Amino acid sequence: MSVIAYKCPNCGGEMAFDSASGMLLCQSCGRKDEIESYSGSNSHSVFNGDEAHEYHCTSCGAVLITEPETVATSCSFCGSNVVLGDRLAGELSPDIVIPFAISKEEAQKAFKKWCKNGLLTPPGFMTADRIQSITGMYVPFWLYDLHSSIQVQAHGTKVRTYRSGDYMYTETQHYDVYRDIVLDYVKVPVDASEKMNDELMDKLEPFPYDRLKEFKAPYLSGYVAEKYNYDDSVLYPRAKHKIGDYIESYIKSTMQAYHVLTYQNKNIRTSALKADYALLPVWVVHYDYNKQRYTFAMNGQTGKVVGKPPLSKGKIFGWFAGIFLAGFAAMKAIQLAMGGGIW
Repeated sequence: MSVIAYKCPNCGGEMAFDSASGMLLCQSCGRKDEIESYSGSNSHSVFNGDEAHEYHCTSCGAVLITEPETVATSCSFCGSNVVLGDRLAGELSPDIVIPFAISKEEAQKAFKKWCKNGLLTPPGFMTADRIQSITGMYVPFWLYDLHSSIQVQAHGTKVRTYRSGDYMYTETQHYDVYRDIVLDYVKVPVDASEKMNDELMDKLEPFPYDRLKEFKAPYLSGYVAEKYNYDDSVLYPRAKHKIGDYIESYIKSTMQAYHVLTYQNKNIRTSALKADYALLPVWVVHYDYNKQRYTFAMNGQTGKVVGKPPLSKGKIFGWFAGIFLAGFAAMKAIQLAMGGGIW
């Protein structure tokens, strides 16, 4: 079983992906290598097992026991970064990757700033001093190119009111409406990891697709990465569901001229043109507050943070009380302005 570790040609030190420079960086002597021109081979035998397998760290020889989804991790004995090459080959080889642009230190600062902005969160949570762990993880996604052919039949009405002489008239015009629409959606993301919360992953969007790069294993060095649990055929229905609201919105946008619209027939046929296997950067933050563990996720490119923080009952009460008092004061001001008495 293949374990890939990146060693510096100058000093033999460990090299890892550097989010600031986008290069492979030696943590000892500072040497940097371009990943795009990296010539290391990623051709290894395909991993087909479903249970944990044993690997050996190339730095200290320690045994690495990993879960079957893991494709990049670190040695728990010496801390060396390791990439499990045989889990990145054949059908398991990603097509593309968006590298991390935010370092661990930057992620910690951004998360603490986000915590302080919580208007309804408890003061103890806002201090952001109970971070248990923050892990940089490449999460497996399928990016779908979808083609939709849409035919819609509807009945529409336009209503016009006008005056003629002493009379008001209401004119209602009836129309048979037909639309034949073709829509293409490119790179619709669906996370393919069983462990990751789908709702959190959806809220992390958008990922900057202009940062997509051809996959090379050195991008994973220094981070945790997983292979997909579900292939593109299994997750295709979810990709179709994700574009459903956009399709409906577009159909309505083509019929805004009608005051009342009744659909008679709607036929939407969506097919997948292709699905690319991608690894996208996510910082996973585990936070301990009031003896409970909260999980948050941060987009490793944009810094967007998502998750459900605890809420302060006192702050919520104060917020509603403030709204009530403001509304009451406004009503009193209006009453006084209109000459009303004081209650």
